[in-house]
Amino acid sequence: MTLDYRVDLDEAHRHRYHVSLRIEAPQADQVVSLPVWIPGSYLVREFARHLDDLHARQDGAACAVESLDKASWRVRCAAGRPLEMSWTVYAFDTSVRTAWLDAARGFFNGTSLFLRVHGAESQPHRVALDGVPAGWQVATAMASDGEHFVAADYDEFVDHPFELGPFWSGTFEAAGVPHRIVVAGAPPSFDGARLLADVQQLCEAEIAFWGGAPFKAYTFLLNTVQDGHGGLEHRASTALLAGRGDLPRQGLAEASDGYVNLLSLFSHEYFHAWNVKRLRPAEFARYDYTGENYTRLLWFFEGFTSYYDELFVRRTGLIDAKRWLKLVGDNITRVLATPGRRRQSVAQASFDAWVRLYRPDENSPNSSVSYYAKGALVGLALDLRLREHGSSLDALMLELWRVSGGGPVDEAAILAAIGRLGGAGVAAELSEWVHGTADLPLAELLARFGVQWDSPPATVAQRLGLRVAESALTGVQVKQVLDDSAAQAAGLAAGDELLACNGWRLRRLDEALVTLAPGVTRLQLLVCRDQRMLELGVELPAAGQGAGVRLLLAEGIEPAMQARRQAWLGA
Repeated sequence: MTLDYRVDLDEAHRHRYHVSLRIEAPQADQVVSLPVWIPGSYLVREFARHLDDLHARQDGAACAVESLDKASWRVRCAAGRPLEMSWTVYAFDTSVRTAWLDAARGFFNGTSLFLRVHGAESQPHRVALDGVPAGWQVATAMASDGEHFVAADYDEFVDHPFELGPFWSGTFEAAGVPHRIVVAGAPPSFDGARLLADVQQLCEAEIAFWGGAPFKAYTFLLNTVQDGHGGLEHRASTALLAGRGDLPRQGLAEASDGYVNLLSLFSHEYFHAWNVKRLRPAEFARYDYTGENYTRLLWFFEGFTSYYDELFVRRTGLIDAKRWLKLVGDNITRVLATPGRRRQSVAQASFDAWVRLYRPDENSPNSSVSYYAKGALVGLALDLRLREHGSSLDALMLELWRVSGGGPVDEAAILAAIGRLGGAGVAAELSEWVHGTADLPLAELLARFGVQWDSPPATVAQRLGLRVAESALTGVQVKQVLDDSAAQAAGLAAGDELLACNGWRLRRLDEALVTLAPGVTRLQLLVCRDQRMLELGVELPAAGQGAGVRLLLAEGIEPAMQARRQAWLGA
């Protein structure tokens, strides 16, 4: 039995999808539900809040539909006779996680639109699209029979997002596998040929790394907006979001920082086709769409993927080693400027993703650490440690792929594989890194590979322990105050506006330096808080405190170290 869905776009001006479903042989009192989260984005997002007008009919008569909980319903119907259902979904979220529909573009994930028919999840599913405006195209990695898009079961059915509209599209082959890039909202200056060529290099390198592609074709769905960044992986596609300014521009040979960031996003989500979609936490062997799916391994599946995303941009020669080391240094700076790294391990951060990572607030840097950012540094440290023992992180990833058959793994399997490649001592060290809160021995490890650890001059914000937003129009806005900092001791708080320092107007926080006479370190700040003015005095710490990290290629190193560095960083 095939479950038949239809999606109608006729009410694009109301941002509503009309969805219908025909169940040929329902159960008596059939239960249906909508997922509360989407795999790959670890937050309960309550998609059902956008579902309305749920109706059901059987034998021409209406059936009662009863709510069982926030996202489940029971349809009072008889067994074995066709059941027709219909509902609407409000779609006005430009993120990669939900759904969007207006007169210019459509996009949806199945987890936002398609009710799950309990007891029929393993049966074939298919969907047809109605009311697609003239001139619009449809892009998805889901297979098509010419009239419908078809999937073997519900898991596959909701793992193929759809992009709809008059988008730009280009294709290439990587290792003989067809690939397609779709770009919505691209400006006239967009250099599509360059994007295709650069992403092709990344895809070929990653397929070669893993020893083959686990899909027959792959689709990148990129939506460009004025300001945004993100991605969500799927089994044979990914949904991406980026600022239009990050796209490559015709006539500009130099890769901007934004474009390098975009290439890293392509690389990251593509790597996930192996690492998290196939090789995945044992807890994700089968998704539970009704609530949180906990794992302590996101430092591996997201963090290590974050290590590899920029590394593949380097390995393909799209950036040089110096530029890659700058990116790594920036990440080290971010992690070291996060007091929460001493409170929360990356294993616990993985477990707490459902309540912390996707709900950041002004205290987040003080209470938590990112399993993306620090997880990438754990990957870096483990790679260097394994290379000291004649192996590498590359070898570990391939060993786990081999022993799991490209399927679920647990922490014990990861540690056992590390033990086989680098010894029990390396496995024990990795366990301490991910379950403890001590800083990683990165400076020591990098030095053994000919990379120097340097500290550039700290900004005033770094010295004070502040994270701020600055502009010539709005001045200096305090976003976060770090624990045990001079700013915290002085009584500054998130939300404060820093208007002046020592009697001088501030537009940028570093301007405070010009208000100090030689030998003076006292900053007298005029602060606006909740529409009231107050003055707060703070001692400016020494210039070395709070400084960032800059990684440099050491010169004149011995041949053995040069060979180790080349094996690690060579394109």
